[in-house]
Amino acid sequence: MPFEHNNAAQPTEWVMVDWGTSSLRGALLNAQGEVLQERAFAQGILSVPAGGFAKVFAERFGDWMSQSQRRCLISGMAGSRQGWQEATYCPCPAGLAELGQHLLWLQPGRIALVPGLSCVAQDALHTPDVMRGEEVQIWGALQLAKRDSATLVLPGTHSKWVQVKDARITGFNTYMTGEIFALLSQHSILAKTLDLNGAFEAEIFLQGIAHSQQSSRLLHSLFAVRTLGLFERMRAAALPSYLSGLLIGDELRSQAVSADAGPVMVIGSEALTLRYTLALQHLNIASQSFGAQATWAGLFALASKGFAAPSTDTP
Repeated sequence: MPFEHNNAAQPTEWVMVDWGTSSLRGALLNAQGEVLQERAFAQGILSVPAGGFAKVFAERFGDWMSQSQRRCLISGMAGSRQGWQEATYCPCPAGLAELGQHLLWLQPGRIALVPGLSCVAQDALHTPDVMRGEEVQIWGALQLAKRDSATLVLPGTHSKWVQVKDARITGFNTYMTGEIFALLSQHSILAKTLDLNGAFEAEIFLQGIAHSQQSSRLLHSLFAVRTLGLFERMRAAALPSYLSGLLIGDELRSQAVSADAGPVMVIGSEALTLRYTLALQHLNIASQSFGAQATWAGLFALASKGFAAPSTDTP
């Protein structure tokens, strides 16, 4: 049976959970989607022992779930092969209806894992791509902006560029920008030159953005991060901002973003959305930024569509 909002048995409140690789977040929402309470823990899936997910969930959210009318959706890496249980990816193009049909029920009619999305690139290898957790942020941001078509970017360890048309995700591409920055700044020869304790410097960052647009030789430009420090052309504390600009700029250089297609929607932490907003502004591309609220809005949008839930008598 679907969760119909005009039904007497409808949930009066929702427990929404975002369970990622390194963190666990939850929110208690009322029937209108307003956040009543939030919780956050440094208890991502990598810190949970095998078979321990139900125990951790009960410890962190058992009191919220003690009321029988409450239902729970869990997005993120909890549905991965390393998580609570593997939820098969929903293939693109996909909207909320398709995502709802692919929910994996841990407790039929009560607790479900959101499956994430997959797509196939139109290249010679038909390369697959995947996301988990970002899909609900995307629909949340669209709901908040009252849009059904957009280009979106979700910065992070693995940045996602996403195309949405008529409320359906048609495709996306993943870039290892954040991970490459961490590897280069901590474990490469560049780590001997730059100072990671310095504050972010927008002007230096934009120099990196500008250089990335003028040169397609990223590997050469990266070595220049070292030589700029060696010859004291740039301070050690400024070099991380320049490196960040080079990497994000190279990511942006591969995007076909039309200036008249509406603002690019940037979803993520304040620090990362600031960098992408600055970079897009430098390239004369308008943008809108969204933070953590996009996750709760997206999960509530999924819940509100009346997705097909199995009977609670399902074995």
